Amino acid sequence: MASIFNTLNIGYSGLSASQVGVNTTSHNITNAESDGYTRQRVVTAASTPIYSAAGNVGNGTQIMDIARIFDNFVYDRYTGISSDKEYSDFTKTTLEELSTYFPEIDDVGIKSDLKEYYNMWQTFSDNPDNDAIKLALAKQTETLSASITSVQGKIVALQESINEQLSVNVKEVNTLAEELANVNKSIEIAEAGGAYTANDLRDKRSSIELRLAKLIGAESHIEKITSNSAIDSSSNEGYGSYTLSVNGFNIVDGGSFHPIHISSDNNINGFYELSYERQDGVLISMDESIQGGRIGAILDLRGDKRLDDTSGVPSNGVLQRVIDQMDAFANTLIESTNNLYAASATTKMESNTIDISDTQSIVRSSLNIRNGSFDVVMYDIDGNVTARRAINIDSVTSMTGAPGSNSIEGQLSAQGDDNGDGNANNDIDDFIQFNWATYPDGTNAVEFIMDPAYAAKGYSFSIEDNLIDGNFNTGSNFAGALGLNRFFDGSNAKDINLSFELKENTTKISAGKSSSTGDNRLSMDMIQQQFEKYDFEVGNTVYDSTIYGMFDVVATEVGVTTNQAIINNQTISAQFNATEMEFFSISKVSIDEELTNLIKYQTSYGAASKIITTVDQMMQTLLGIKQ
Repeated sequence: MASIFNTLNIGYSGLSASQVGVNTTSHNITNAESDGYTRQRVVTAASTPIYSAAGNVGNGTQIMDIARIFDNFVYDRYTGISSDKEYSDFTKTTLEELSTYFPEIDDVGIKSDLKEYYNMWQTFSDNPDNDAIKLALAKQTETLSASITSVQGKIVALQESINEQLSVNVKEVNTLAEELANVNKSIEIAEAGGAYTANDLRDKRSSIELRLAKLIGAESHIEKITSNSAIDSSSNEGYGSYTLSVNGFNIVDGGSFHPIHISSDNNINGFYELSYERQDGVLISMDESIQGGRIGAILDLRGDKRLDDTSGVPSNGVLQRVIDQMDAFANTLIESTNNLYAASATTKMESNTIDISDTQSIVRSSLNIRNGSFDVVMYDIDGNVTARRAINIDSVTSMTGAPGSNSIEGQLSAQGDDNGDGNANNDIDDFIQFNWATYPDGTNAVEFIMDPAYAAKGYSFSIEDNLIDGNFNTGSNFAGALGLNRFFDGSNAKDINLSFELKENTTKISAGKSSSTGDNRLSMDMIQQQFEKYDFEVGNTVYDSTIYGMFDVVATEVGVTTNQAIINNQTISAQFNATEMEFFSISKVSIDEELTNLIKYQTSYGAASKIITTVDQMMQTLLGIKQ
């Protein structure tokens, strides 16, 4: 039955509950600014009453739990939008950096240098024998080349930088995932038997989950979610089996951790590849599976498709596409210019090193040689054409072969009357020697050499592509693809430059096709080149454009992509702010609310103290009666 001592215990239970309430409120206040902390509430209930003849007599209060106010559903939306925002923020920052490499709006940069380059050819055309203008043209060519290589170098450096960031971030993911697995073990131990909820450990787990969502778009999955509306209508908590996955790859299973493997050992350019180890030990590529967070943004910018074992570069990616576009722009500029410049007369032409065999089809090789024909033209000391022979190229034409065969060598060495004078000793086969050279590294080169006896008499030769309807893009591109008598060295945006020979002696730069004074036919072709359309191949895309137009494609695509990233970032930021506000309104500590609770528990503590004081007075009265 109820007694005065029971009443004393009721007062004591009130004191204890108020004390725990003050402790919990103090804990909330001191952690108000702690990242990942979720506010907590004391859950109390009436103790089991005492059954007596008079009825159920109250037995005070008891603390059922100290629960955190947390909504899993809102938190899932919060981690999801946090992943999207981190992806968007990194993409926007990277593309804004990329866009600064193309300052064309201010009339500076590659396009401006390209205009000045063609202006110098115009000036050279007006003064074809002026050595000072040759020097100025050489300097402008070097300026243009330096601008292209500088921009390409910055883009490549940016790609390499985010590739290194990929390694750093994946290592952080593995560290956090391992820590998360250990936290799961601690939660399981702390909550064994269902005695109470490990609030601070769960906060730590949620904080790690948020960081992993931002890094790699990881998503957590809990077996069941239980509502806790007794303390808040929005509050619920997850229990049971736990996994954290990245697009289907489980990197945390309860207390087990499965690291993401990262390596660049199989890539000649040092690009990292990510993989997941199955239970049987087989590594599965997961580059294309990561689509969220900072790492997802890095892969989409750098390229996430399986890397080409030969080139060592990704086959996709925003930065890789710009690099490929710049290479296509520079390569076409180099080859088209060299193809035209091969028409300037010389006594020796030596190709770039090439990686094809002498007997394979040159049209079906890696060289950009097309079906068609080109003329080998012979000039005398006065610049008069003394012989001309057409060399035909089809799908089976190779480099070497017997005289009269379909090969380049065979057609050059075949006997013929190239000037119609009936003399068999003054034709192309008498003037030109064809040499096929193989170097120790396995590469090859082609040489066309004027017979020394004729060279001593002032003879020279050139190669002129035969064009359909005069369109510069309709020839065989034989000289351009091989780099014969080249104006530009290099093959892409990383190594384009004025040829070493012309850089060493700028007076060798030719404005004409022959050596005669005042010949400006070649420089006129160079001026026309800027208005001609070429095929620029970028992956599976072919741009039919002028050289100016192709660069505009590159700069415009960078600008449009950056602008889209900025607009998308603004949208996602607004969504993030709204979701974060919703989550904070549920779980974040409100100092004003906690101070109110502190006063409430202080008052409750005082009231419970009054109960004990009253019981004390009652006991004193009883003792007084006995005396």
